[in-house]
Amino acid sequence: MSVRQATHAGSWYTDKGKELNKQLEDWLGAAELSHGPARAIIAPHAGYQYCGACGAYAYRQVSPHVVRRVFILGPSHHVRLAGCALSVNAKYRTPLYDLVIDEQIYSELAATRQFEWMKQQVDEDEHSIEMHLPYIAKVMEDFKSAVTIVPVLVGSLTPEREADYGRLFARYLSDPRNLFVISSDFCHWGQRFRYTYHDRTWGEIHQSIQRLDKMGMDIVESLNPSAFTEYLKNYGNTICGRHPIGVLLQAVSHLEKTGQKMSMKFLKYAQSSQCRTMSDSSVSYAAASLVFE
Repeated sequence: MSVRQATHAGSWYTDKGKELNKQLEDWLGAAELSHGPARAIIAPHAGYQYCGACGAYAYRQVSPHVVRRVFILGPSHHVRLAGCALSVNAKYRTPLYDLVIDEQIYSELAATRQFEWMKQQVDEDEHSIEMHLPYIAKVMEDFKSAVTIVPVLVGSLTPEREADYGRLFARYLSDPRNLFVISSDFCHWGQRFRYTYHDRTWGEIHQSIQRLDKMGMDIVESLNPSAFTEYLKNYGNTICGRHPIGVLLQAVSHLEKTGQKMSMKFLKYAQSSQCRTMSDSSVSYAAASLVFE
């Protein structure tokens, strides 16, 4: 039985189980339950020293008594994918305990012929899924023998492909036992990211970044996939999980046509640093929760 190792433990977050448990407990304890129970969350995937506290606001909305399966949609940072890919492993290791991949759901997804398989190296190089695993393990710790995960690596999808995958995932989103974790940081600003958009009427650089991100977050809250696509086209905001977000918005749009009402709310926003000059750089983080009404 192959196991994906926790390759970013010891660098992006602590590999010491007791220390990690305490960090996660403290962050979750500081976050308020205000928009739950979540059926989907958007949360960041950077090093915990930068975004651990922000991510807690999303995970605080999760009801572990209800959730039995966690879909994790993370963007691909290292390989070009035209579609989505699944893991060849059976388990994902965390410093807390191993999370088991849902074989039944993987079989169903593979049967659609819409998914590739990640090579082991690609899986272990990628951080966008791994950075959510400790939080999932912590939140679901009382039900660890009952919970399974469905990791999905999301490529550079066209709007049409986002709609295809959205339709495919909609039936899983409609089941209250399933939680969708959408892995995304927000604006990556600076010359090293080749993105230096600054509207001076919005104030200093960090204020312009926040205004730009807020515009995108408001559109995500409106649950309008075509408006989100248009926003990205107009501003080029470097939201690295834009395609997983697009897939979620398309799944929501599909369910709305059946009369289902949903509400998305952003609960926390942070920046790794406050940019004031063109030599500065920063990454933005945001936490959101989707509930069914």
